[in-house]
Order: sequence, then structure tokens, then C-alpha cells
Amino acid sequence: MRLRRQVLIFDADDTLWENNILFERVIDDYLDWLAHPTLGKVELRTILDDIERANAVVHGYGSKVLLRSLGECFERLYERPVDERERREIEALAVAIAEHRVEPMPGVADTLADLGSRHDLLLLTKGDPEEQQRKLDASQLAPHFGHVHIVREKDTDTYLRLTAQHTLTPAETWMIGNSPKSDILPARRAGMNAVFIPYEHTWVLEHDELDPTDDRVLHLTAFPDLLHHF
Repeated sequence: MRLRRQVLIFDADDTLWENNILFERVIDDYLDWLAHPTLGKVELRTILDDIERANAVVHGYGSKVLLRSLGECFERLYERPVDERERREIEALAVAIAEHRVEPMPGVADTLADLGSRHDLLLLTKGDPEEQQRKLDASQLAPHFGHVHIVREKDTDTYLRLTAQHTLTPAETWMIGNSPKSDILPARRAGMNAVFIPYEHTWVLEHDELDPTDDRVLHLTAFPDLLHHF
């Protein structure tokens, strides 16, 4: 495998740098702040997940959509609009996301530099373009990639468009990421190979079942392990 030049497409959030753990901390603080008189955190989180799932379809992803979901969750639970004071308090909970210093996970920068010496690297990330570009700039990883694509959604059509745009050969193309839903399954449906690198704090809405018999999905435990295969 290492003898052939291939196209490696990388996910960004929770593959190159940590992201969802910040959202999880905000949500945990938010559920404490709600102080609902009858529902516990598990029940509240189920309601919030449903709201986030619906908003992702209409509004996409990122911190702005999270704030929208938090506000809508409050309104559903208390059956009234969020007032100005409550809105400011919810926004204050999410400040940590914007202020977080984006840094590559251990071994990511060196691994990309090594892989880039013998393969063509692309970046494919979904979310708010301005927010994703800010994180990419802060990570200082952009120079490793020949092309960067920030998209609204990562579904099968996205991978097919990418294949056509870059005249890719799916059998020699690999999608690398932590999300079964966005990185692995749609890439496989588009005919690509995939590398699954699990992340402990992957967003629950990105979970999905992978076929354990699919020999075109490589399962690794850490990002630097890519060097043993490419």
C-alpha cells in the first residue's frame, strides 16, 4: 500500500484537533443551569439531541446552531420564550468554545508532514465556513493540504462531487475520520476506502454502525498509526 501514491482525505474536528468535548462541556453546564424541576440530565439530553438533530438538517453545524438549540430547548421545556437575561446567560455558557485555543492532537502535524511527502492530502470538513476556517487557521495545518473543502453536509453526494471535481479514483482514495455517519459510511457508499480512528467524545449524532466484515475500512487506534499503512 505504501508504494503507491494515493489521495488521502482528512476530516478535521475530532480527527485533527479536539472539538466536540468543548460542546459537551457547554451542554453539561447548560443542563445544570436549566435546573428543571422534574426531568433529570439524561431525559433533558434526549430532548436536546432531538432538537439538535432537527436543527442540523435546516441550519447546519457549529456553535451558532448549538446556541439556537439551547434556546429552543429552554422554550420547549418552559413553554415560553427566552428573555434577555436568560439569552445572555446561555451565550455566556458557550463563550469557552470561541475562546478555546485550537491545537492539533498529538502526532498529527508530524504525521501529515510525513504522509504529504508521498501522497496527495485533502481536507474535508463540515460546518459554518467562517468558524471552520478560523479553527484551521489556528491549527496551522492548512499548508499540508492541496485543497480544503468546507461543506454544509458530508453525505454520499458530497463525496461523489469531490470525486468528480478532483477526478479521483475511488479505489485509490481514502477518507480518514472519527465519524461513522459523516466520514466512513458515505465515503464507502461513494466507492472510496476509509480509515476509522475512534474518538472518545464523538458527538452522539455522528454515531452509526459499521460493517465489521468490510475489508475496505481500516480501523486504527491513533492518528500516527497511519504511517504504518500509508
